[in-house]
Amino acid sequence: MSLARCFIGLGSNLATPKTQLVAALNAIEKLVDTHIVRCSSFYSSQPMGPQDQPKYVNAVAEISTRLKPLALLDELQKIELQQGRQRKEERWGPRTLDLDILLIDSLVLDTPRLTVPHYGLKQREFVLYPLYEIAPDLVLPCGNSLLSVLDRVSKNGLSAIASDINWERNTQPN
Repeated sequence: MSLARCFIGLGSNLATPKTQLVAALNAIEKLVDTHIVRCSSFYSSQPMGPQDQPKYVNAVAEISTRLKPLALLDELQKIELQQGRQRKEERWGPRTLDLDILLIDSLVLDTPRLTVPHYGLKQREFVLYPLYEIAPDLVLPCGNSLLSVLDRVSKNGLSAIASDINWERNTQPN
């Protein structure tokens, strides 16, 4: 399979969220046939669901990978589980780690396990602003520029909390 350009949303609001995101980036970098190209700053955001939970720390990473979409999803879910993610019926509740496939090139996919582009991509400030930071010229598969979508979404208290990400890249090809 050829290299695909993917964007992954990262989020955490439990168990030292910044540490969770750095650990997730390190784990993603170690995936077979996968390399992190760049990562946004970390952002503090309001919880999307119940408001009686801690604020989230979010980021977006651009990766290149040869993994097929469902294989990538499987690997990301393994990372979530390794970092203590517990899948509960309550949507948008607190979590140690959430990894979402946002985009894979210009692919449009709708299966029971995976929807690409991510179904909430165009409404979520904690995805759009970090995505814009690392890919300001991005055009979504629907043909809209990222900037035109971003112009319609409020920051809702979103703020950058880190300008440098301290995660170690693999120096060996995987």
